[in-house]
Amino acid sequence: MEPRIKVIIPAYNEEDSIAKVINDIPKNVSEVVVVSNNSTDNTELNAKNAGATVLQESRRGYGYACLKGMEHIAKQETKPDIIVFLDGDYSDYPEQLTEIVAPIINNDIDFVIGSRVKRLRENGSMTPQQVFGNWLATFLMKVFFGAKFTDLGPFRAIKYDKLLALEMEDKTYGWTVEMQLKAIKRKFTYTEIPVKYRNRIGVSKVSGTVKGTILAGVKILSWIFKYSFK
Repeated sequence: MEPRIKVIIPAYNEEDSIAKVINDIPKNVSEVVVVSNNSTDNTELNAKNAGATVLQESRRGYGYACLKGMEHIAKQETKPDIIVFLDGDYSDYPEQLTEIVAPIINNDIDFVIGSRVKRLRENGSMTPQQVFGNWLATFLMKVFFGAKFTDLGPFRAIKYDKLLALEMEDKTYGWTVEMQLKAIKRKFTYTEIPVKYRNRIGVSKVSGTVKGTILAGVKILSWIFKYSFK
């Protein structure tokens, strides 16, 4: 039997890209949940017109939006087998979802990260501070925990029951690294799949600002050091 897959997309003012993302998601996905994180443009309308379930989360923060999507799914009678997280800016290639979930379906892996490897990245798609931040975070995870991650990529898939077991709590920039750290701590099986990455549509709300970059870096490092001394 085909696994039941649902996608959660946090989105803040992504009116120009959100429909493109939704339309490129493979048709074997049973539901696409777009969580509008206090958007002030036509993100919600465009997502709805593209066929997504649209939720609203007025509290600003990537983690808040992801948790809202999980809350929606938890209330459903039929639960999914796999949850995929994907950004709404069209920097990822949604059609690669099939590759992302393959290790879970075929090899019973718990958790898969889409790794934005340099050879598959479009020039300028990641800022120097993003590249350095990813390197530093994954290097520290390797040193402290023996982890083999190479990226904190937002395009990721996880078994639904394993996601619930993580008891995710970060509300803002630390969501991705929290998931990876908790997966390591709980000894989940994991792997990475190389994914393509292009220049996003619009301006990044994190790496596109000095404040966002600093706050994200602080949050990511605080999670790593928090778990290092547990």
